[in-house]
Amino acid sequence: MRVALGADHGGYELKEAIRTHLETQGIEVLDFGTHSKDSVDYPKYGFAVGSAITKGEADLGIAVCGTGLGISMAANKIPGIRAAVCSETFSARMAREHNDANILALGARVIGAGLALDIVDIFLKTAFSGGRHALRVSLISDIERGEDI
Repeated sequence: MRVALGADHGGYELKEAIRTHLETQGIEVLDFGTHSKDSVDYPKYGFAVGSAITKGEADLGIAVCGTGLGISMAANKIPGIRAAVCSETFSARMAREHNDANILALGARVIGAGLALDIVDIFLKTAFSGGRHALRVSLISDIERGEDI
């Protein structure tokens, strides 16, 4: 599995903890930065993570900012990206299982590192269940293409 990882300055420390956590599990991490606590613009990192997925460079992504909201909004502007902000494990599981989310967005100022790592593990280990949920995800793709649903 290849995971794209990106964060702004507010998510830098949590991104580093996630990177280390994934690498110790043997997961290939594509780290798109940022690489310090210096102020940066979160849309660039949401775009980098989302683009890695749509280009086939990564299977899933994790994006971190202060709340997870801004970076997820930026990533969700990319057709084919379904970024979900999760602050607990149930939503992370459902985001993958029912919504086929391909980016997990986390708020470093909202949750602690221990919970964040649990959420990451659940997100990465949960498969999309398909079935009736596949139709719903397909409808999201229709909306992206400007089709009426």
